[in-house]
Amino acid sequence: MKVLANDGISKSGIEALEAGGFNVNTTTVAQEQLIDYINENDIDVLLVRSATQVRKDLIDACKNLKVIGRGGVGMDNIDVDYARNKGVHVINTPAASSHSVAELVFAHMLGLARFLHNANRDMPLEGETKFKALKKSYSKGIELKGKTIGILGFGRIGQATAKVALGLGMKVVAFDPFMEEASLELDFFDGQTVTFNIKTISKEELLKQSDFITLHVPAQDEYVIGAPEFETMKDGVILVNAARGGVIDEVALVNAIDSGKVARAALDVFEKEPTPEIQLLMNPSLSLTPHTGAATNEAQDRIGTELASQIIAIFKGQEA
Repeated sequence: MKVLANDGISKSGIEALEAGGFNVNTTTVAQEQLIDYINENDIDVLLVRSATQVRKDLIDACKNLKVIGRGGVGMDNIDVDYARNKGVHVINTPAASSHSVAELVFAHMLGLARFLHNANRDMPLEGETKFKALKKSYSKGIELKGKTIGILGFGRIGQATAKVALGLGMKVVAFDPFMEEASLELDFFDGQTVTFNIKTISKEELLKQSDFITLHVPAQDEYVIGAPEFETMKDGVILVNAARGGVIDEVALVNAIDSGKVARAALDVFEKEPTPEIQLLMNPSLSLTPHTGAATNEAQDRIGTELASQIIAIFKGQEA
């Protein structure tokens, strides 16, 4: 059986698949050449991340495909229902990258709270000549402890984010239209555990209460956060989007920053990815990363081995 990992796969994932009898190809094939490549090489399994699109035309044209795997959570780059209706297995790894995304959210939040995104730009240029001025500019940071974090979307990643927030001493409020309550268990290095029960609240209440807001929702047809939502927020809120581009109205975000409604914000994803708007890239109140939420060595290892175990189980089931 042949596997094409078009957007890459970890070494541990390759090793697990090869041990299961699969031939793994890690060639990155351009989107417009993908159909021909799959057919010419008799590919049985196509593995992707967010870069490769798996739409109806590919599914129809590649009759030999038995499994489509997404390394990560969201599958909006795959026509999932259509593939499954055609008898193709579609799998993903919803839990593998949750903690990595949560840690990136707090890397941004802690950086924004202490102006690290600005200081890291300015110190190499002006640290030698304007040290005292820079110190004065960036000496009004805030602590996260005791602040309220609002989490929009309380699935696996939202809950992982909540656990980090609780560890930092923050108050957690959450909104999720499909969930009323979640039980979160925090595990510590010495074997101790502490359980928190979080009841979700309305989106409007979350926006009103939160000092920090982070989004963990799938792609939407409409903005989750637009001009009306910004108006509802506290003045000086700090916002992070490590979910999907297009869930925040970026024009409204820039306007909210200009008005002071939003103090600072972080974006790991963008409406026009991979070519974000220049007004975002140049905005000094934004902390930016190039869609790296799940991009840790540990997460990629988990993604690879989890995909491998699912693929092996599928083919074993077919043989039985």
